Amino acid sequence: MNTHVAPKTGNPEAVPVNETTKAALESTMLNPRFYTTDFDELDRIDVSSVRGEWDALIAELKSDPNKGHFKRNADWDDLDIEGLPDDLRKELVDFLVSSLTAEFSGCVLYKEMKRRGSNPDICELFGYMSRDESRHAGFINDALKEFGIGVNMGFLAKAKKYTFFKPKFIYYATYLSEKIGYARYITIYRHLEQHPERRFHPIFKWFREWCNDEFRHGEAFSLLMRSDPKLLAGRNKYWIKFFLLAVFATMYVRDHARPAFHKGLGVDIEDYDMKVFRITSEITRQVFPLVLDLDNPALLRGFRRLNRINTRMNAAIQRGGVSGAIGKAFWGTAAAVAFAGIYVIPTKSNAIPDVSRLEPVW
Repeated sequence: MNTHVAPKTGNPEAVPVNETTKAALESTMLNPRFYTTDFDELDRIDVSSVRGEWDALIAELKSDPNKGHFKRNADWDDLDIEGLPDDLRKELVDFLVSSLTAEFSGCVLYKEMKRRGSNPDICELFGYMSRDESRHAGFINDALKEFGIGVNMGFLAKAKKYTFFKPKFIYYATYLSEKIGYARYITIYRHLEQHPERRFHPIFKWFREWCNDEFRHGEAFSLLMRSDPKLLAGRNKYWIKFFLLAVFATMYVRDHARPAFHKGLGVDIEDYDMKVFRITSEITRQVFPLVLDLDNPALLRGFRRLNRINTRMNAAIQRGGVSGAIGKAFWGTAAAVAFAGIYVIPTKSNAIPDVSRLEPVW
C-alpha cells in the first residue's frame, strides 16, 4: 500500500557539498520546501467531471511545446559574474538557487506521484510535469555550474527535509506556486523587453516560454481541484484564503530581501510585487471562490509589517546566544500576530466559471 513516507535519505552527511547546495538545503519560512503527501488518496482522483478540458491539457503537455527550449544558443551572452557588484552577485546567486530549489521540489514531488501511483490519468499528468520541472532545474543548474557553483541535486533530493501536506494542501499551494511563478517570470520578461539594458543575466531571455510551462502546470491543478468541488467550498474556503495570504506574503518578504537584484532590474519591489499579485489574482478566478482585496490598504500595511518583523527576526538569529533565541521567539510570535491581522481582512467573493482553461496572454 502507498504511504506518505518521504524518499530514503541514505547518509547525506558523508557527501561533501558546496555553499550553493548548503543554501538549497536550508529549511526556513522563506526557502522553498520539498513535499510529500498521501499517495493513496491521489491515486483515487477521478477527473471524469472535467474530462474534456483534462484531455485537451494532457494533449498539450504530451506535444511538449518546449522540448527544444532549454538549450543554450547564440542568445546566451557570456557573463563575468565576478564583474557584477558584490551585492547584486550575491542576490543573483540567491535568486537562482531559490528558483532551482523550487523547480526541483516540483520535479521530485511529481516524479514520486507518478512512481507510486496506478491511476493512468494522474501518472500521465505527473510524468509530463516532472519532465518539465527537471528541465527547468537543470537549466538553472547549468547556469550555476558555469561559475563553478552548481547544486548537487542528487544529494539535495536525499538530504533535504520533506514536509508532509495533505493532497488538498498540495493542490492549493502548488497551484499558487505555479501561477505566481508564471506571473513573476512574465512580468520580468515584459519589463526587460522594454529595458534590455537591464538584463544582467542571459537566463532572463528564456523566461517567456519557461513561464508558459508554469502556466500549464497551474491549469492541471485547477482541474484537479475542480474535479472535487468540495475542495472549493465550505470550510476549505478558509484554507484557500490562508494559502493565498501565505504565498503572497512570502513573496513580498523574500523580494524585499533582494534589493540589489530588483535595483539591477530597474523595478520598484513593491510595484513589481503588486503587479504580480494582481495578475495572479486575476488568474485564480478560474478556480477559487474568493480573491484577496488587493485595494484594501490594510493588506499592504500588513505585508510591510511582516517584512519589518522578518528583518528584526533575522537580526536576532544572526546575534545568536540567549538574547538571539529570545528575540527569534518574540519576533516569531509577532509574525504570527501580524499574519492573523491580515487574515481577518475581508476577501472578495468570486463566481467560479463553468470552464476552467485560460491562456497565458499577459
